[in-house]
Amino acid sequence: MKTPPSQIIDEEVNWDKTKTIVSKTDTYGTILYANDVFANTCEYNPIELIGEPHNIIRHPDMPKVAFKALWDALKKEKNYHAIVKNLTRTGRYYWVITDFTIDKNEDGEVTGYTGRRKAVPDSVIKKIEPLYKTLLDIENLKGEKASELYFDAYLKEEVGKSYDEFVVDLFEQEKSKEQEATKEEDEPN
Repeated sequence: MKTPPSQIIDEEVNWDKTKTIVSKTDTYGTILYANDVFANTCEYNPIELIGEPHNIIRHPDMPKVAFKALWDALKKEKNYHAIVKNLTRTGRYYWVITDFTIDKNEDGEVTGYTGRRKAVPDSVIKKIEPLYKTLLDIENLKGEKASELYFDAYLKEEVGKSYDEFVVDLFEQEKSKEQEATKEEDEPN
């Protein structure tokens, strides 16, 4: 098994944000397939990634409750979206929105999961990062259960949506604003 980087660098890795990062795992989160975009972005050789747990790229800034919510949904065979800060081999990071889908065999049995990741606008990061920091602070001080309780209450009281709906809506709203701003910049005066 590969070891995570020995130091975390507060620097975003340079990657082609127009591309889609794709990986497939078994039901335990073991990587079965990684496209070149995934390997290049996280700075591993694709062959090194095969057979490794997907959490090899888990950034320590990510609260565990975000992954618990993900696994809870996947185990219920629900497709799921998440905004995630991932860790590269050299200790740098990259932010993505991930669309997880359920893979099944001919008999309808779950065989694994496919994650398709796209870059997120900086405005999404500015809105989600404080929530993740709060969840992580609660987790470190009071434990994972307290973080989970806060997360559930936050979604109910502040957002009024599930996490999946929240991140999809946030991503679409901010992406739309970004496209409008770009369109306005491109229009002649």
